[in-house]
Amino acid sequence: MDIIVVGINHRTASVDVRGQVTFLPEQMLEAHRDVVAHDMADEVVLLSTCNRTEIYAAGGKADAQALTAWLESFHGLEAGCLADHLYVHRDAEAVRHLMKVASGLDSLVLGEPQILGQLKQAYQFAREAGTTRTLLEKLFQTSFGVAKRVRTETDIGASAVSVASAAVSLARQVFGDLARTRALLVGAGETIELVARHLKGQGCEHIVVANRTRSRAQIVADAVDASVASLEDIPRCLEQSDLLITSTGSPLPLVGKGMVESALQARRHRPIFMVDLAVPPDIEREVGELRDVYLYGVDDLQSVIEDNMRSRELAREQAMDIIAMQVNEFMRWRSSLASVDVIKSFRGRFEDIRDAELQRALGQLGREKPEVVLQQLANRLTNKFLHQPTLYLQNAEDDERHHKAEHIQQIFRLRNANKE
Repeated sequence: MDIIVVGINHRTASVDVRGQVTFLPEQMLEAHRDVVAHDMADEVVLLSTCNRTEIYAAGGKADAQALTAWLESFHGLEAGCLADHLYVHRDAEAVRHLMKVASGLDSLVLGEPQILGQLKQAYQFAREAGTTRTLLEKLFQTSFGVAKRVRTETDIGASAVSVASAAVSLARQVFGDLARTRALLVGAGETIELVARHLKGQGCEHIVVANRTRSRAQIVADAVDASVASLEDIPRCLEQSDLLITSTGSPLPLVGKGMVESALQARRHRPIFMVDLAVPPDIEREVGELRDVYLYGVDDLQSVIEDNMRSRELAREQAMDIIAMQVNEFMRWRSSLASVDVIKSFRGRFEDIRDAELQRALGQLGREKPEVVLQQLANRLTNKFLHQPTLYLQNAEDDERHHKAEHIQQIFRLRNANKE
């Protein structure tokens, strides 16, 4: 049974193009069942994130052109419009691709962990839709296991590679345990939202989000159970904060030297760790001259990120070794499925012959001597069992006969027959 992946991602298409083929959560069950209903695959799993949409299909009439046409049709797009943006992987390459995706090796940010959760959600949608069976069940479960190994056996996710994660990583180095740290976040954009999530993930329980638009700050705060403040509240909040991280679009600094001096005096000069992620800066550079302030900017974090990216690239090589081994193991397992089917058919065929001949022999027992019936049964079984192997050799072409004879000898162990 073939495995095929048809996909589009951040490397092959713009955000606008990717957005045209995104599946909403409420569409997923219908979409899975629609692929199978159109006889394009026996099994299917659909993965849809902001950075990629991929169809994993197995069995049936799994074909790249048919799946592409279905994807365009399902989303009401013009036929052929995705041709320049799609990639296709088959069999071992398809297996390798899924394992790389699950491990974060194919992500926009190398080693990011979110994709594994998104893959597991896609797999659950497919299971709920009833579109996974033996092959994709095994493939996805194996890929989840590979991702776990990559996380535990390499440093692919150990170091920060975004300004948000790098900022929190530095804070953790300064404070150690962030559980008792009071954090003030200024801004409510994507970067501050990521910072808030990273802080929450590190155990920080005291977070305040300050922003010009309170409703936007509330959205960020609700996600991490934080408090909300206005920009006018920053001086008051700063007096109670051990950590300040800013990222706004303000053309002028929001935090000045005088404001910080007043806050330090109220804090009895307990230090404040500050990270300014904004360009232009939200915090006056002169603030960094104060004795009890540790101020980092984007440029300071960039060298940390670059070092960490180099570390992740080394981990990537280790991860690829793990994946290569698991791809080979999975492909061996898949090949074994064909042998299982052959063995079941083989046994079924000869059991049918056995049952038919046994019924015939039982019908003769009342008319003939038992020893005669048994002799005839043995002869008929021997002839019928050997009929196909004999034809296999007799009908072989001259250049094939030697190899086929070798096969028969191996199957029936004929070379050692006289010694046993």
